[in-house]
Amino acid sequence: MIGSLRGVLLDWQPRSTGGAEVLVEVGGVGYRVVVPAGALAGSVGEAVFLHVHTHVREDAIVLYGFAGRDERACFEALIGAHGVGPAVALGLLSVHSPASLRRAVATDDVDALTLVPGIGRKTATRLLVELKSRLDAGVDGEGPQPFVPGGSPSLLAEVRSALAALGYGADEIRQAVAGLPEEGTVEDHLRTALRELAAAR
Repeated sequence: MIGSLRGVLLDWQPRSTGGAEVLVEVGGVGYRVVVPAGALAGSVGEAVFLHVHTHVREDAIVLYGFAGRDERACFEALIGAHGVGPAVALGLLSVHSPASLRRAVATDDVDALTLVPGIGRKTATRLLVELKSRLDAGVDGEGPQPFVPGGSPSLLAEVRSALAALGYGADEIRQAVAGLPEEGTVEDHLRTALRELAAAR
């Protein structure tokens, strides 16, 4: 069972099914590893370290790599949920950090999960219920996260709702919100998102 890899990144390619596939050379052996979208982009030729989850299937052994131990732990918690395979788990971690994913689950933020390609509102609602017991163990060392039924929506959830009300599509909203910090005001974040959307058009 491979738990980590330290070596030189030889290649990085986006995958049509989500995330990216990288080739890491360790001691003259090249390991193909699937990583979240954007991870290690621009690092070809550099030394890298990945926390690895070895996923064994009937027809293949696939390595999934993560920059931090918390991401790997979150991935393993996700694939243990009913109906969540590695592809969906990787998609969730390509859009959300472990902390923001826990926040979405704690506040029943359906919109946050629907930002992940392939997850509609019905699936997102089911996942929120399924993930509550799996993501409350402090994935990145913050300790158990309290679940507050009917809690207030997060800052980014309000920004997403506002953009949706203005008629923007899910893909546009996903790109506009991706780089926004968790702190600040809805008004400031909405202005920033609208500027990015205007520039993209």
